[in-house]
Amino acid sequence: MKLQKIGNVMEGQDGAIWNNLIFRFNHAAKCAVYDATAMRNGDSTALAYFELDKKDLIMPHSNAVFFGNEYYEEGDEFPLLYSNVYNNYKFDKDRQPGKCCVYRLQRDGEGFKTTLLQVIEIGFVYDETLWCSKEKNDTRDYGNFVIDREKGIYYAFTMIDDIRLSRYFAFNLPKCRDGQDDEKLGVKVVVLNKEDIIDQFDCEYHRFIQGACASNGKIYSLEGFGHDKVNIPALRIINPETKEQELFEAFENFDSPTEPELIDFWDGVCYYGDNPGNMYIITEF
Repeated sequence: MKLQKIGNVMEGQDGAIWNNLIFRFNHAAKCAVYDATAMRNGDSTALAYFELDKKDLIMPHSNAVFFGNEYYEEGDEFPLLYSNVYNNYKFDKDRQPGKCCVYRLQRDGEGFKTTLLQVIEIGFVYDETLWCSKEKNDTRDYGNFVIDREKGIYYAFTMIDDIRLSRYFAFNLPKCRDGQDDEKLGVKVVVLNKEDIIDQFDCEYHRFIQGACASNGKIYSLEGFGHDKVNIPALRIINPETKEQELFEAFENFDSPTEPELIDFWDGVCYYGDNPGNMYIITEF
């Protein structure tokens, strides 16, 4: 694996790329937009900034952000945008684990705007036979999510501390008009229950999951903290078809020991960003 630095983006969490635009989010629902080609040519200037819709009602941490395969309306430039709530409510009575927000992303003059359309929720986050440890005291039981756009599969995965494994679940990707009306949020809510699972498997324990994406049928999952010798900043490649891990690579091997956050593919190129905002291209997996 090789890393080539190409520029800098806003400090933050995960992001997603579409139409050559890099969308970088932070934990407070703010996004900065960059031109990927311009960045590779030395220009890291942000094109625009915007905030996610209804953040006062539900605010994603954006630990995992990705585009889906469905467009809200014919002619839309961008497919639906997904961002998970993760641990933004960890100190609240309702911690809201297992939730992911679905948005319509549109141009707004020279900027961008979003409309919250739906929330997808895992309905068994307190089931110790499936999602969590027996004592229900996992350090990160909030769940990460990615979409296999080609197959229309919605993957959820979580760390289970007592058995030191990460567990993956596959579901058919809900349509954006599916679900029941939620009076508080004013959008549809889809609850994925045990009977909705179409596949599941366990994999090596991921130490503090960060950003993630799916490409060519494989899941690319970042993990770890910056300059941490135990929870090492690293990348894993998981193959859901074989249910096996194909790669584990520590970023410290590439003189990049900072917290990994953003990963996505565009036009066959893998883009990677860390928490401080350094952007790279990854080649030769």
